[in-house]
Parts: sequence; structure tokens; C-alpha cells
Amino acid sequence: MKMTAKPYTHILADKDIKDSFSINHWDARTFDVEPHYRSTYNRVFLIKDGKGKLQIDETAYSITASNLLLISKGQVYSFSKDATFTGYEISFGDCFWEKAPASANNCKAVLFNNTTADQQVAVDDADLADLIINFDHLRTEYLKDDYINKPDVLAAYLKIIMIKIANLNALLTKGSDSYENKLYREFLYMVNNKYQSTREVADFARELGITTRKLTELCNRCSGKGAKDIINGQLIAEAKRSLQFSTKTIKEVAYHLNFSTPDQFSHFFKKNTQLSPHQYRGNFAQIGM
Repeated sequence: MKMTAKPYTHILADKDIKDSFSINHWDARTFDVEPHYRSTYNRVFLIKDGKGKLQIDETAYSITASNLLLISKGQVYSFSKDATFTGYEISFGDCFWEKAPASANNCKAVLFNNTTADQQVAVDDADLADLIINFDHLRTEYLKDDYINKPDVLAAYLKIIMIKIANLNALLTKGSDSYENKLYREFLYMVNNKYQSTREVADFARELGITTRKLTELCNRCSGKGAKDIINGQLIAEAKRSLQFSTKTIKEVAYHLNFSTPDQFSHFFKKNTQLSPHQYRGNFAQIGM
């Protein structure tokens, strides 16, 4: 479901968060304006109750009770003017996540390294009650006066929450500890961090120490998409953000994404979206008029 967004000139920078971590509890929080923010942090919204929409990139998600909404760093998000929600918001940067035990990395990869995946997770009553307890523990610790090991304690609580959320995700309920699933999550992490420098499946396969065919087969088994489709999806997602939420020219977007020429970028974009970059940007400019 798409949302009628303001045109791309209304994006705002995310505010810095002390120590790259925060957790807030909101009681019927409302939004009088609807600016777009480009997130420099990963975010988790646990919705106990609410209404309205949260737009993430070009997709709008309904804010309803017993839901989780996930935003990855780099994504653009905006709440609708009629939005209100009661629940929690966790924000954390990669430098903070490095404090979490390595055993939680698989969960982060599933939840935040594939921005083309569905970012809304329904939660049943039992899981919601369990998550609220853990969010409360984390917030209580966060509000305490600083002490020498506080970041490590917060990271440990965050690890528990991430594992519990990831267990609700289909990818982790289907052989999460298998060798192939670990390779797949490592591939997602690589794509998320290197899509601007390479678009070749062979490059990623070489770094993973497997063949191109093996990488494509495991991506199809884990996600129903080929490796090339996942790489292209990341590129298209970033291209759409740049076209919708920045004032960069088509040429600047093309070079930002490491295309050799604007024509090469335009051909790639139209092949994957059925619209030229100019048409895509024009559609959103007209929506905001």
C-alpha cells in the first residue's frame, strides 16, 4: 500500500544519539507534522496500540496494536499526520551493536541487512507480553546513572530482544543454524555494505568462498530470490530514496551508485521498475503538489 508523500525536498537529517543508543517509551505519541527523516540508526518500534501510517521508503505500513516495525539505517521514514502510537522505540548504531555478543549477529542480519524485505512483524499476545517485559528491563537500565560497564549491559539486553524478534521471522525458523543460512545472512550483510562498489554475484561468491551457482541456489532456497535479484533490489531501493528524497541530479545519483554513465543507470532503473528515473521522480513531485 502506497502513501501520498511529500516531494523529495522535505528530507531531514537524523539527530545524533548519545553513544549511538536510545530507548524511549511513548504514551499516545502524536505527530502534528510529517517530515521525512533519513535514518542513521537501526530502529525497532514495538507498537502496543496505535493508528495511522509509518512510511518506510516508498511503502506505507499501518500502525496497529501488537506489531513490530523495523527501520534499517539509510532508509527514509515518516509518520502520517494522524499517526499516534503507544509503545517503545529502540535506536542503535553499528558502533553500539559491536558491543553485543557475536552470537546475535545472525539475528541482526535477518532483521536489518535486507531492506527490500517486509519490515512489519505481527506479534501474538504471549510474545507481546514477553517483549514488553524485556523492553522494560532495557529501558530501566538505560535510565540509570552511567557506570563503567553500562554499555555492555545494554548491549546484552538488546541481544536478547533481537533474538526474540528474529525468532518471529520466518528466516530464523527455517534452519537458522545451518551452514547455508549462515552464508546467506553473511551475503545480506555484504550486499548491504558493498552494493555501491560491486554488483557482480561472482565478486560476492568469491569473498564467501563458494561458487556463483552455489550462492544463487542458496539465495533461492532461503528467500525465493536469486542473488542478482537481491543485489539489484538493494540498488533500486537506494536509487528510489535518492530520487524521491534528495535534490541530486540523475547524473549524480548514477555516479553515487557507481554506474559508468547516467544512461547505464537509467536503463538499469527502467528495466527493474518500468519507469525512467525522471518519470519516477516526477510522479512523487506531482503527488506533493
